Amino acid sequence: MSVGERTARSAAALTRAVAGDRPVWPALGASGLVAALYESGGRVDPERLGRLLAAVDTVHPIGVTLGVCVQVAAALPLLRSTLPDHPLTAEATAGRAVLALAATDSGRGSRLSSLATGYRIDGDRLTLTGSKRWITNARTADAFLVLARHEEGPHFTNFSFVLVPAGAPGVTVTPTRTGLFGGAELGDVTFSDVQLPATAVIGGRGRGMALFARHIGTERLAGGLWAVALCRRVLVDTVERLRRPDDGGTCLWQDPGVRRQVAACLARVHELRAVCVTAGPWVVERHDPAAAARVKIATADTVDRVLGECARLHGAAGFVDGGIQRLRTEAAVFGIGGGVGEVALELVADRVDDLLHGLAW
Repeated sequence: MSVGERTARSAAALTRAVAGDRPVWPALGASGLVAALYESGGRVDPERLGRLLAAVDTVHPIGVTLGVCVQVAAALPLLRSTLPDHPLTAEATAGRAVLALAATDSGRGSRLSSLATGYRIDGDRLTLTGSKRWITNARTADAFLVLARHEEGPHFTNFSFVLVPAGAPGVTVTPTRTGLFGGAELGDVTFSDVQLPATAVIGGRGRGMALFARHIGTERLAGGLWAVALCRRVLVDTVERLRRPDDGGTCLWQDPGVRRQVAACLARVHELRAVCVTAGPWVVERHDPAAAARVKIATADTVDRVLGECARLHGAAGFVDGGIQRLRTEAAVFGIGGGVGEVALELVADRVDDLLHGLAW
């Protein structure tokens, strides 16, 4: 079978998986498309990841795509790298189990070094206490990958990941109070003296922040790939609307100012795509945090600019149920999820000399 035939067959399978009546995660897993994302060594293939997220985005609302994105780009890769032979890893890859990455503490924002959720080990038992908020897939999760501290202080070696079954005594999930992100199954999770075996610490004691940094980088890349697909979809719809003649036989697309605004948006999306393509290998192969931060910054700026301009061009029609103004509100997650823009800018600033050198011809 040629490369073109394999690509066409994969595209057809992807279309069937996301367009059927089954929930999208089980459908993707059963089709083998989740497993196909990962290369030898557990790396995510950026091109396949981009195609999968684009296909889901075409059919499903932002919340559903967000739930898939967090699993395929962060939670599942983390589990595959730390527990490759665990039954849960196989179940999640096959779409039969849902994972939730629980990093952000209640009231702590993006400052992970100040999180209060923690655990202690006595003999062969572990006790976990704390709370997490705005956790994607929390309400349907079979297990949580919980970032927790085991020592006081902000040092990066004071944190570990703990694998917590969702049904463990002491685990309480409360739906997040929001009318947005339908399908993301957002929830706040409380861990009240949850008793687990000491082996629930995964990836090595003290390696929580290192693991988080590695896998959140892939999630940031995934966000950029998804944003390209989302902006393209919105621009296609906007151009179609602008080309429709009104009752007088004229259309907004004939206005030079409107055409220039659309052209500027299109240029921004192409720039974001170029950033994703060039940064992809650095993120998935070298786990370069500055490369992932560049994608994050470009993604947030592009989505805000493109959806804001398209929303203006939609006019009053953008405020109807299911209109672009709701999409624009939900799309603000691209500037927040995976760390706010200020955090990404700090990562770039930390590498300023290397990045300036990299601009030389």
